Amino acid sequence: MQLLKKVLPKATTDPKLAGAIYEAVEQELRLNTRASAFQTLCARIELADLEPASIEAVQKQFEETFKGADVTLQPNKKEKLLAVEVVLPDSTPLSGEITVGPKAPDKSDEQEVKLKYIPFPVCMPGDKELVWLLGKREDLSPDEAGIGLTKAEEDFWGSKTGQKLLRDRVDRTFPEFIARVPAGLLSENGLKRHYKTPEAIKVLRAKKS
Repeated sequence: MQLLKKVLPKATTDPKLAGAIYEAVEQELRLNTRASAFQTLCARIELADLEPASIEAVQKQFEETFKGADVTLQPNKKEKLLAVEVVLPDSTPLSGEITVGPKAPDKSDEQEVKLKYIPFPVCMPGDKELVWLLGKREDLSPDEAGIGLTKAEEDFWGSKTGQKLLRDRVDRTFPEFIARVPAGLLSENGLKRHYKTPEAIKVLRAKKS
């Protein structure tokens, strides 16, 4: 995404067009991430058979997971699978398949691989000397971590806690978000907070020879 920001001004002199292209690409990346997570969810759901009781249990599970969404299940007895389509309240469709049969058990004898966090410093465009030193999973690129941070901020202000803060006249700013966001919301997006209080970068003076 940083590369796209750099290239777009060279490809077009229309700032509105460049902004629209950037937003469209960012939205597509979010949709791809959401679709991948949905596929993972479908792969983990147990489905013993395609009997009405089993399908009804899956229906209830999806309706509880995706509040307010339209859930459609279509059994395929020939292929022994259950096709799933979930249309979210924002009209985003998600589709996947659940295969009939037991899922492979987790291998408890294998040591879980824990990804390390590496520094992920961020700043606002208007004040690049004020830096928040966050952490990101080492398997995330800076662009992916940036998208995750944007999503976490949107989710936070859209949550009950965020809405209450806005009603209490707390400014919807990045500093307020970083100071108040739960650690769990950051970790869901592969991020963590190293320091709650931002510090300005120390600019060293060049020594005279």
